[in-house]
Amino acid sequence: MKISTLGKYIDQPMVLNKLDRKMPAMLIGAGGAFGIIDSLKFSDRQKNKEQKFYKNMIVISSTIGASLLGTRGLKVGGKKIFSGLMERVHYSELQRTHTQAVNEFLSKTDIKDKNILEALNRAKIKELSIKQIDLLLSKLPTSPAKEELLKVILPEKRNLHSKEIFSEIKRLSLLGLIPVIGGVTGGILADRITHTNNRKGTANKVKEGLYQYLANIFLCNVGAGAALFLSEKLEKAKIIKPLTPMKKLGVILAGITATGIIGGSYIANYISKKVINPLFGEKRINHNVYDERRPEAIDIALHADDIATAGILSGFKWIEPALPFMYFISGYRAGIGYRNGNS
Repeated sequence: MKISTLGKYIDQPMVLNKLDRKMPAMLIGAGGAFGIIDSLKFSDRQKNKEQKFYKNMIVISSTIGASLLGTRGLKVGGKKIFSGLMERVHYSELQRTHTQAVNEFLSKTDIKDKNILEALNRAKIKELSIKQIDLLLSKLPTSPAKEELLKVILPEKRNLHSKEIFSEIKRLSLLGLIPVIGGVTGGILADRITHTNNRKGTANKVKEGLYQYLANIFLCNVGAGAALFLSEKLEKAKIIKPLTPMKKLGVILAGITATGIIGGSYIANYISKKVINPLFGEKRINHNVYDERRPEAIDIALHADDIATAGILSGFKWIEPALPFMYFISGYRAGIGYRNGNS
C-alpha cells in the first residue's frame, strides 16, 4: 500500500465529514474524562473534593461549549444565528454532489470493468476503500473527465498562496482563542458559584489564558505563516524549487519552533508580569520571568496542535477535526488558572 493512497483515503470528503460529525461526542467524552482524572489526581491535597469536582465540571462545560459554538456555529429554530469556523456541508448534500460527478463521468465514458463500476457506484454514497482508490487512480483512462471526477471524490491537497495562508492562520487562531476564553470565563464563574473567588485566582486564570494562547497557539501560527510567506517569496525569486507538501510541513515546523516554542512562553510571562499583575493589584516584583509559570512537559506536548496547524497549512485537511481536542486542554488549564512557579 502506498503512503500517498492512504493520504487520499483519509482526505476523502466523505471521511472528513464523518470525523466532523463524531467530533462533538468525542470531545465531550474525552474532555469529561480528562477533567475527572485531573480532579482525582489532586484529590489527596484538596480540602474540598466535591468543590474541586464542581469547579472542574463547570470549566470543562464552558470550554467544550465555547469550542462547539465556535466550530459549528449556532442555529435556533432552524435559523442560523452565526456560522462556525469548521462547518461542513450535510452528508446528504455531499452524496448528491458525488452522485452528480459520477453520473457525469459515466455519461462521457464507456466503462465496462465491473470492479471500476462498483467503486464508482460506492463513491456516490460513501467513502472508497484503499483498494478502490488504487483501482480508480491506476485503471481509469487519463482524460479531462477523469480529472473532473477526481476533483470531487478524491481532491488534491490545496497549495495555499500567501493571502490564503494568512486567512487560514486567522481562522485557526480564532479556533484556539474561543476555548481559551470559554475556559477563563468558566473558571471565573466556577469560583463565584463556589464562593471561592478572589483577585489572585482571577488574575491567575487571565495569565494562564494569555500563556496558553500566546505560547501554545497564536505565536506558533504567526511563525508558521511567516515561514510559508518567506518560502513563497523564495520560490517566486527562483531561489528554491516549489515545495512538496512534506517539505512545506518542515518549513512550517521551523517557523513554529522559532516564534512559538522558543519565544512564546517568555513573551506571555513577560506581559503577565508587567501588565496583568499590576492590573490586579499585585505589587510584588518577580525578578525571574518564569517565577510564576515555567514551561513543562505537557506544554511541549500541547504543541501537537501546532503540528496539526502545520499539516492543515500544508494541505492535510484530515487533521482539522482533531484541533478542538488539542485546544480543549489549553482552555481547561486557563480555566483552572494553572500556575507551577515556586513562589
